[in-house]
Amino acid sequence: MKKIIPIEEGDYYLTPEGYRCFTEQYHLKRGYCCESGCRHCPYGYNTKTNKQQR
Repeated sequence: MKKIIPIEEGDYYLTPEGYRCFTEQYHLKRGYCCESGCRHCPYGYNTKTNKQQR
């Protein structure tokens, strides 16, 4: 079971289109890569190669 991480200030921002975009801070707090090609992925996941660069 995955643990629930409370959302804090600086964990996300709203894009001009109104979507919630999680920041690198949130991804590091979560502790793993979801392999979805997130905009601010600190783990270096590449959706074209399906590999992490780091």
